[in-house]
Amino acid sequence: MNDRIATMRILKTRPDPLQVDLAKSAFVVVDMQNAFASKGGTLDLDGVDLAGAPRVISSIRRLLDAARNASLPVVYLQTGYKPDLSNAGGALSPNPRKETAMRLMCTRPDLRGQLLTEGSWDFAIVDELAPRPGDIVITKTRYSGFAGTTLDSQFRMHRIQFVFFVGIATNVCVESTLRDAYFLDYWPILVADSTLPAGSCSVYEATLFNVESFFGWTIRSEDLRDSLSPQAG
Repeated sequence: MNDRIATMRILKTRPDPLQVDLAKSAFVVVDMQNAFASKGGTLDLDGVDLAGAPRVISSIRRLLDAARNASLPVVYLQTGYKPDLSNAGGALSPNPRKETAMRLMCTRPDLRGQLLTEGSWDFAIVDELAPRPGDIVITKTRYSGFAGTTLDSQFRMHRIQFVFFVGIATNVCVESTLRDAYFLDYWPILVADSTLPAGSCSVYEATLFNVESFFGWTIRSEDLRDSLSPQAG
């Protein structure tokens, strides 16, 4: 009982404080790949402003240290397609028409096999956030980390209830996965300053509004790090 009490935290979340059991929590890193965080990657080629990416990478790196020190399971979600695109969706799927890498490869044949292709530089997690032994890495082929993956079963196996989200893009894969977490009865918490949108500040603010109003909670990275500290218990 004392061990359980020691893992309970009341977080400085928005729109209201949330009591969380760290023993039932996981830390999810969404698509922190060269494709979405590096110059020359998919989003950069599509004209998305990545000026904030170094700040987000630095913030996530500090949070990962805190999460691992608190023994939270760390899950990496990584978008990627097979070289033959057999898992990308065929002619009946909207994915090739809307997903950025697929759309670019369809319109620019010279990029085929280079964007979000398993084993490519674009597909790889950025060096600063490379997974460590014991971390869970899940490859996904759609925006949501729950679509066609083992993420839900991994959470059930680890008895996860509360899920912290960081990554890129705030308004696409991060929000999509967070919404599905809510639908599956997890308690989603978005680390607001550890994400980057694909688009303007207005779409970032829209995601914060959606999360705080309908799907979960948000928290600042500094407040989360403080809550994960052993002294916080």
